[in-house]
Amino acid sequence: MDWDNLRYFLELSRAGKLTAAARRLGVDHTTVARRVQALEKSLEAQLFIRAAAGYSLTEAGRNLLPQAEAMESACSAIEQARAGSGDSLSGQVRIGATEGYGCVMLAPQLAVLTRRYPHLGIDLLAVPRMVQLSRHEADIVITLERPVRGPFIITKLTDYVLKLYASASYLEQHPPIRQRDDLREHGFVSYIEDLLYSKELLYLDEIGRPRHVALRSTSILAQQQATAAGAGIAILPSFSADADPRLKRVLGEQIEFTRTFWMLMPIELKDIARMKTTWNFLREMAAANQGLLMGRQLD
Repeated sequence: MDWDNLRYFLELSRAGKLTAAARRLGVDHTTVARRVQALEKSLEAQLFIRAAAGYSLTEAGRNLLPQAEAMESACSAIEQARAGSGDSLSGQVRIGATEGYGCVMLAPQLAVLTRRYPHLGIDLLAVPRMVQLSRHEADIVITLERPVRGPFIITKLTDYVLKLYASASYLEQHPPIRQRDDLREHGFVSYIEDLLYSKELLYLDEIGRPRHVALRSTSILAQQQATAAGAGIAILPSFSADADPRLKRVLGEQIEFTRTFWMLMPIELKDIARMKTTWNFLREMAAANQGLLMGRQLD
């Protein structure tokens, strides 16, 4: 039996669509279809039910799946042992993350990972919405909410803090802010609440809702840009806002919000070398950047 054909079978079983499986494998979707058909022919069994919504396993496919996964784990272990340093690590890993963390923190960190493993390919989905593992949108997801159920490996990645920020020009042109109650008279930059993807983003209720929200956006990076341009006060992650010289903290250490990033991965991917390596790397990076994530500015 051709192991390469089994690899294509595994990716299609996980992705559910030819195009998604092809993207992970770095090939054309016709190659995936041809490889799976070759495997079905060699086994004299239909492995997938093909429908408009995608591909689902037949009974024969479900019976083959654990055996194929065992072979995959064994091959990964052999490759890692042979590589030693991991230079031969290859394949595609798709990571979904919140927009702010993905753009500000993960993008430069993942550049380090790709230099370390030149044959590894990374897709980064840094978007202002929830990336769904159940829909096979990503292999690893960093999210604000811990799932209550699902066939996932779950770990707490890190806590992080958000604080109040405004531009120097805004603060000069508006009444001084000395205490929490003063905030009610100021304009804010915030999310569009009916389009929020997580209840963890409902910050304004925690400080007493201001009378005026001057500008709203689904994008935290757009909020930061608008705040830096003088649109109002915003609640921004310190790992992003503290590095922006146009912004100043409002009320210093008096008000801060703590949130948690959770990291998830489907159980069936946990023993794949490239997934395990990427997972461990993301945890190491989060641990190494605790000062930045928790808003502890350097003197």
